[in-house]
Amino acid sequence: MSKLNLIGLPKSELETRLQDLGEKRFHGRQLFKWLYSVRQYDFELMTDLSKELRDKLSDSFEISGLKAEDHKISVDGTEKFLFRLDDDKPIETVVIPSEEEDRRPSAGSGRNTACISSQSGCAVGCFFCATGTMGLLRDLTAGEIVGQLMFLRDKYGPSAFSNVVMMGMGEPLLNFENVINAIRIMTDEIGLNISPKKIVLSTSGITPKIKKLAEEKVGVRLALSLHAATQEKRQVIMPIAKTFKLDNLMKAVRQYADSSKLPVTFEYILFDGFNDTRQDIEDLSRLVRGLRCKINVIAYNRVPGLDFKRPSDDKINWFGRELNQKVKAVTVRQSRGRDIEAACGQLAARKFEKDRVSAQI
Repeated sequence: MSKLNLIGLPKSELETRLQDLGEKRFHGRQLFKWLYSVRQYDFELMTDLSKELRDKLSDSFEISGLKAEDHKISVDGTEKFLFRLDDDKPIETVVIPSEEEDRRPSAGSGRNTACISSQSGCAVGCFFCATGTMGLLRDLTAGEIVGQLMFLRDKYGPSAFSNVVMMGMGEPLLNFENVINAIRIMTDEIGLNISPKKIVLSTSGITPKIKKLAEEKVGVRLALSLHAATQEKRQVIMPIAKTFKLDNLMKAVRQYADSSKLPVTFEYILFDGFNDTRQDIEDLSRLVRGLRCKINVIAYNRVPGLDFKRPSDDKINWFGRELNQKVKAVTVRQSRGRDIEAACGQLAARKFEKDRVSAQI
């Protein structure tokens, strides 16, 4: 019989598991610290646990992390890792260095952003996104979510990253329980010990789950993949907008901002000739009026087979300047990792797909 992998179990469940073994609950807390804070995966080296307990743990459990199948490095220092999970499903994780200079994890600066996945593939199916072309393969476990961060720290040390964004593969709010458990492990002081304010959860707009996220009080920052400021335009490029209407979605976003006391980020991908006009600027500024927020303007990154175009650099800069006249915090984001298909909207585990097709021939 296979052993239970401890990676991803909440602290409370570890305490219960230890109690079921006839041990004190506090040993579960010790084990939690060994796994995430110390990053020790050999029971025999958990020296504050008795030999008898270590033998019990070894008999009943295992500690199994992610292993990278592929690793690509962009000319701008962005790194992308492809992981093949135990059931052969693929996910990708991206590390984005600071723009100030070469701050790749190997440089040890720690001023990097880890972009992690919450699902293998995605069911939302935004018409501009490569991940959506995969469909949903499955939800990730909490262990597979935090495992991406543990892999990076194991590879590069404790300063591998300073910020985490759940903007990789998948819709985090459609894998709600596992994402919440993962966040609690990330933010626990004897877990990965990441400040909640350093974690951004990005959603395409699952209105009831945004409300539920506020109730959980995990304290992470919320980002909304907006991309169009009217219901009519948004549902053209994001099918999910037909279910979760923009007016109700914005009410939930405002409620989250009020309850968390944190600014909301709006991600706005520019598509040539679609959402890059002066009228779009007016609509966007009106939509966010009175809301403490920032807007990230991102030029569309081409995905083979999808019928969208990237605006010219002049158009992108014009849009950002004009929008900044109406909204205080506007950033025109530079696409990072485009040459290795690691930029916004490009994650689709293409190497995995090529390998799978080759194996079928």
